[in-house]
Amino acid sequence: MRASTTDPERFAPLFDRHAAAVHRYLARRIGPPADDLLAETFLVAFRRRAAYRPIVGVRPWLFGIATNLLRHHVRAEERRYRALARLATTEEPPAPVEDVIDRLDARAVRRDLAAALATLHRRDRDVLLLTAWVDLSYEEIAAVLDVPVGTVRSRLHRARRLTRIALDPALITEEPT
Repeated sequence: MRASTTDPERFAPLFDRHAAAVHRYLARRIGPPADDLLAETFLVAFRRRAAYRPIVGVRPWLFGIATNLLRHHVRAEERRYRALARLATTEEPPAPVEDVIDRLDARAVRRDLAAALATLHRRDRDVLLLTAWVDLSYEEIAAVLDVPVGTVRSRLHRARRLTRIALDPALITEEPT
């Protein structure tokens, strides 16, 4: 990273190494605009490369930039999750019957999961998706979101609990007084 400040050509391997992972994360979060946000992520990284401080590594730094850019698309993301949750399948089920049952089960879980994600607060959803989709450590997520590790742990705990409850309301238990 440091060498790329004087020789911009040395930034290219960073893109080659991390672009696919950042794109996968962005595509799962917002779909088609991922291409644009990937380009914007690396443009921001390139412009800010002189200010980079190697606290936890380049990968979490890039995901931090990508996550910050995603914040501009939060409303669209929430609308997308709500739409997926409402999505009713109108397709004719193909044979064999076992295939149909598996696909219907998968669609029902996807719809319920999308609805559960839509109900989460943006900060909790960011932590959950950075954990589940990108497999970042607590420390890396803390660096990405610029919050303490304890905050990452509490947000992740809350997001998991609320998602479980949304997927299976029978899990609701009374809180001890």
